[in-house]
Amino acid sequence: MVDYLPSYIAIENVLQFKIRGRVAYQGVASSDIALIFSFSKPFNHPSGKGYQRPISKKRCKDFASYLSKGDDSLYTPILLNGRGYWEFQSYDKTRPNLGRLLCKKKASLMDGQHRLSGIGEYVKETNSILNVPFLAFHFLDEDEEIKFFDVINTKAKGIGTSLSRYLNRDNDDISWVATQLVIMPESPFYKKGTLIGKRSRGKHITLQNLFNLVNLLIKDSKLQDLPKEKILGISLFFFTTIKETLPEAWEDYTNFKLTHIVGLKALSLVGNEMLKNYYSFQTNQIDSKRMVRKLLNLKVIDWSTDGGLKYIKGNSGAKLLANDILNCL
Repeated sequence: MVDYLPSYIAIENVLQFKIRGRVAYQGVASSDIALIFSFSKPFNHPSGKGYQRPISKKRCKDFASYLSKGDDSLYTPILLNGRGYWEFQSYDKTRPNLGRLLCKKKASLMDGQHRLSGIGEYVKETNSILNVPFLAFHFLDEDEEIKFFDVINTKAKGIGTSLSRYLNRDNDDISWVATQLVIMPESPFYKKGTLIGKRSRGKHITLQNLFNLVNLLIKDSKLQDLPKEKILGISLFFFTTIKETLPEAWEDYTNFKLTHIVGLKALSLVGNEMLKNYYSFQTNQIDSKRMVRKLLNLKVIDWSTDGGLKYIKGNSGAKLLANDILNCL
């Protein structure tokens, strides 16, 4: 663990302030400085005071790829502990909290190692310089560092995949289709879906669930290349037909497995096979009459929760159920 710098580093226009009584600094460093002014403490460090996970090369490459999007690729400040070796010098008495930060030794990097590594890859590939925002505590002892790292990575809760799909609906076609299936009054999922992933009574199908269902419906077929509006129309037709064929089972989640996720996944797999036969790319239409007639055979399956499907679950269960349904059809 090397913590020294080849020479002192000065960072200008830094703001000094306090957080819960602790002195901290906020500023921006150029990427050439940011890549050398800190070090990470691996979890297996001989001192017993390490805590950082091994760096994932994939995450670094993903972040570098994200940076290539240009001005839209914003990112949060990295978090540092100056360990008492970063000295603040105010510019003048009238602005005591604005000044120069003199870095005499490397700071300990508490959060942001994948961002920094991704920045390193990006600037190397593009021969560019980025501004890297940072927040640094003047001094935390090693136990405080470990506690802070633990809080950041275990107490903070991510936004969840469903909300992420919703936020990206304008940039991802399947996320847009899934969102429409939740918010459109004519959708069979209108009263069953939740945008943010939080299930409640009656709303047991998340946006991420619907994203997966639509993907299964069009997977490994030319349907993937259709406009999102067309994919939405196909999805609405297929699931609405199922709802109208089995209205009682569709509405009764407690006593029937039809709208349980395993049931819906199985039906999406079935729909994928059926659409290969019933969708014409010449007319860009579904042979709706034939498909509706075939789906009527879903009535011969016992969808009750205490019947033969009682213990079926998971992806493997969905595949087995899909095979059974196809045999019935």
